[in-house]
Amino acid sequence: MGKGERQEKIYNQALHHTEMDLDKIDINAEPPIEEPVRQYYFIAKCREWVEGFERKAGRCPSFFTQTFGCQMNARDSEKLEGILRAAGFKAADSEDADFVIFNTCTVRDNANQRVYGRLGELKGRKRRNPSMRIALCGCMMQEPSVIEKIRTSYPFVDLIFGTHNIYKFAELMYASLETEGMLIDIWEDTDRIVENLPTERKYPFKSGINIMFGCNNFCSYCIVPYVRGRERSREPEDIIREIKRLTADGVVEVMLLGQNVNSYGRNLKHPLTFAELLQEVEKIEGLQRIRFMTSHPKDLSDELIQVMRDSKKICRHLHLPLQSGSTRILEKMNRRYTREQYVELALKIRSEIPDIAITTDIIVGFPGETPEDLEETIDVVRTVKFDNAFTFIYSKRTGTPAAAMEDQVSEKQVREGFDKLLKVVQDTAREQAAKYVGSIGEALIEEVNGDDDGAQSCQSLVTGRLSNNMIVHVPGDASLIGKTVRVSLDECKGFYYMGTIL
Repeated sequence: MGKGERQEKIYNQALHHTEMDLDKIDINAEPPIEEPVRQYYFIAKCREWVEGFERKAGRCPSFFTQTFGCQMNARDSEKLEGILRAAGFKAADSEDADFVIFNTCTVRDNANQRVYGRLGELKGRKRRNPSMRIALCGCMMQEPSVIEKIRTSYPFVDLIFGTHNIYKFAELMYASLETEGMLIDIWEDTDRIVENLPTERKYPFKSGINIMFGCNNFCSYCIVPYVRGRERSREPEDIIREIKRLTADGVVEVMLLGQNVNSYGRNLKHPLTFAELLQEVEKIEGLQRIRFMTSHPKDLSDELIQVMRDSKKICRHLHLPLQSGSTRILEKMNRRYTREQYVELALKIRSEIPDIAITTDIIVGFPGETPEDLEETIDVVRTVKFDNAFTFIYSKRTGTPAAAMEDQVSEKQVREGFDKLLKVVQDTAREQAAKYVGSIGEALIEEVNGDDDGAQSCQSLVTGRLSNNMIVHVPGDASLIGKTVRVSLDECKGFYYMGTIL
């Protein structure tokens, strides 16, 4: 077998969803064209750079990642860390590292400001360590105004890339390590989905799974479709294959991720509904729990409700963003459902699945919102009885239709409305949680509890998550992490329980 044939055999491993042996990659050959084998080539090139660094410095180069934003970003960061580790970098506990990467969010302006603040702090660190590399990626980097600000105000940043080409991280990292100056690689859009790159999971027993990317909804306040692109669904065979690999590696719970999972499969060559995908995932042996987010109310079907109702593995938790309880505001938001339609859907779900927990997102202070509109939102909270709600003050995002709307709400009205809504949300959530005191549930133990309850009771505590996504603290130690145990919910502390393992 010739050298070229051996190289082709090695690369075929990645094309057929098996991990590649980096030691067998000829890094002196031309980089391959096909993905993901091209990225494995550059991982091997980065590893050669790491070995050179070790010889000179007498230590491994370190990396630090900081994730801002949603579960999609968290999953992307696991991929970035997987590539860094495969290249030979070691994780650091702080930004005093050789390679620092911020995976950014831009849903709200305060997320952008946090990144700028952190970059200001990094300037001094880089002055002390000129060889440090600083990289920025994620949604915030898809905004042209952000790129221009970084060019002018933070010229010490080395690498910038966006959401569409995150799979190219190894290639971009190598280019950055080998050159000086700022490297920017931003794509406006893409239809590519690249599978089978290294991933470093945060938890050995649970994992997020991207089932789709992008969004087609264009809510008038939301910048996500502009920075994440249009909807692209992964092939179901690739999703199932990935979950099977994870369960073989000890994962018992998966979170299926998408900006709107209810529209999964519509752009596939052979369309498949989200409910049908869930039924296929449920068949996977060894998998105990299935979660998903986020669901858009306009696309949540009776088929999905029935599949959830009859499932033994789908968790009893549904995140169903409301955003506003006023039909007038919902129309301005381009949400494409009315207040009445949302309430009817939520009550139908509660009727079909009585033990389900419904959580939501609500925006306060959308342009044109009046105190009467807010009262309608509060009324929906009381009617649906949300188990929890994430309340946000409207954040103007340049480039969205809402940013140009008149009647921007005053800060005083927004603050008063936010505080009023938050109190109702918290009171309702406490009432919902209190209903389960004295009952028995199953909890997946996730971590050792670090608060003071254990010290006060002279017992070590561990933290578990119930099927309905509520937290319970029970006596135990680290040996329980990753195990599912039956617990009694002895006391409700408002937003979590104190319990006992049975």
